[in-house]
Amino acid sequence: MKDDIPHESQLVKLREKAGLTQEALAQALAVTDHTVRNWEKGRAEPRLTIRQVKTLCRILQCSLEDLPDDFGPVES
Repeated sequence: MKDDIPHESQLVKLREKAGLTQEALAQALAVTDHTVRNWEKGRAEPRLTIRQVKTLCRILQCSLEDLPDDFGPVES
């Protein structure tokens, strides 16, 4: 992730570049669109499974390094 880009705007930028709505992203990750909005506004920290992280990278057409730092899988 680029350090000079705020977390929420980086996710919005990646989502919009992929041509996705918040609803489409939410559906692909099996979360609510309200959850995606909260991530984008920095109101909630993502708690994703490895499968969800892989899906996120695939649909956003990016690598794990391109995602905001808190979008990695939840450590157990």
